[in-house]
Amino acid sequence: MAISALQKERRTYVPKLPKSLQSFVKLVDEKATESIADQDDIKSLFPHTYGMPLISFEEAETDTKYPVKNVGVILSGGQAPGGHNVISGIFDGLKKLNPNNKLYGFLGGPGGLVDHTYIELTSDIVDEYRNTGGFDIIGSGRTKLEETAQFDKGVEICKKLDISALVVIGGDDSNTNACVLAEYYLQQNSGVQVIGCPKTIDGDLKNEMIETSFGFDTACKVYSELIGNIQRDANSAKKYWHFIKLMGRSASHIGLECALQTQPNICIISEEVEQKQMTLDDVVTSISEIVAKRAANNENFGTVLIPEGLIEFIPSLKTLIAELNDTMAEHETYFNSLQTDDDKFQFTNEKLNAESSKIFSTLPQNIQYQLLADRDPHGNVQVSKIETEKMLIDMVTDKLRYWKSEGKFKGTFNAQNHFFGYEGRCASPSNFDADYCYSLGNTAAVLISAEKSGYMASIRNCKDAADNWIAGGVPITMLMNMERRHGKMKPVIQKALVKLDGKPFKFFASRRNEWAEKTSYIYPGPIQYFGPSSVCDQPTQTLLLEQEGK
Repeated sequence: MAISALQKERRTYVPKLPKSLQSFVKLVDEKATESIADQDDIKSLFPHTYGMPLISFEEAETDTKYPVKNVGVILSGGQAPGGHNVISGIFDGLKKLNPNNKLYGFLGGPGGLVDHTYIELTSDIVDEYRNTGGFDIIGSGRTKLEETAQFDKGVEICKKLDISALVVIGGDDSNTNACVLAEYYLQQNSGVQVIGCPKTIDGDLKNEMIETSFGFDTACKVYSELIGNIQRDANSAKKYWHFIKLMGRSASHIGLECALQTQPNICIISEEVEQKQMTLDDVVTSISEIVAKRAANNENFGTVLIPEGLIEFIPSLKTLIAELNDTMAEHETYFNSLQTDDDKFQFTNEKLNAESSKIFSTLPQNIQYQLLADRDPHGNVQVSKIETEKMLIDMVTDKLRYWKSEGKFKGTFNAQNHFFGYEGRCASPSNFDADYCYSLGNTAAVLISAEKSGYMASIRNCKDAADNWIAGGVPITMLMNMERRHGKMKPVIQKALVKLDGKPFKFFASRRNEWAEKTSYIYPGPIQYFGPSSVCDQPTQTLLLEQEGK
């Protein structure tokens, strides 16, 4: 198989590990935990996995002899840079514990567990994928493990292959499913453990124990390189405003991190829009005012970063979308049977309350179509398909045209639109993600050897050199609360939003006015894999600011 010169060289990279994982490991129980909210409900739903202690790893003086443990691994949900290194970390960790351990990969995501499609991951296979992007070693999928029949099919194949543990590599919903699976297997005394690993480029799976999700570092560096390139072009041509939509449906972590790396003229933070109860017109007006100020300085160009999920954070539109999601969940079969768009619009307007119906009718028709499109696997509108960046360009154009007629705007406005999403999901992992993911995989192997279940692998102190990282485990129930899904209340891992009182946002807010009026662009350039640690191993600005002083 032909490979690039970079891929060939990256195969030789040996990821760095925390000291506690470099030799023998001792597990230390810390404080008992409780869920982040809805404690009584979560405890009643997860009696076997609720309240377990945090676990940290320390260096041990002597080794322990471990019996053979075969393990199955599942890649779940969207891709994120570093997934292959999690698998190679699990593989190496298992072989270190006992050379006779085997690792099986279930193909195509959780569906592979249910359908009994798998391969044994041998050293020949794993070595081909070390330090590479993508999930193609075994593939991923979005099958939800929610039914007892699915759980029982999982036990069936685990018994056949003598698998005593599963590792689910995924985001918040995938790890919620892992927790449900762990609880059921303990309840049934099936002998199958379940461990999770935190994955999502969106960066919204984190707390004090999960400092970052893997892939966030790499994806933000990829997007920041592209934004920097565009900003260099904008500053050269001096004639275009670039509206750039970025991944991040439920939180604006990617937009904020990219802003910290590139210093654009405008970066919208969805959480701030919601807190300030801004309308769509408020957002458009704020952008237009900055365009006008720059035009007054003869700078008819700039960059605007827009989070993918913005439309759901504008309060009136958030209410509208929530009503649409519930309506379409309740009447899914009937709605799908309607033949024309007019019939769908009429039915929708009949089900919405008066205020939501009014807002829906005032939206551009293409946005109406996109709001009524097929739902994602969770029953929610697919916001990535809503062309928010184009909508904002059109609305800013209209406002500036009106202002020009009143003499309030005397410049020119020409805009280009971009959406950076898939470009970052399968990039070759940065050194940080390569190290972090390999450490997560090794951590999962140790948790399995200690007979733990219902835990998520955790690596902390990530602002420091890898030697000083702290490995351990976090009970998944600690991260959970109750939320409405498909019209019903369900236990899920709570998404971490941008904290408006946090250091990363405060740093951004203290400088954005200067960035808006002046051209203060930073051009990060491509990810560097070879060279000084200060260039190659640095984590995100978000993580450095969050951990500042700790």
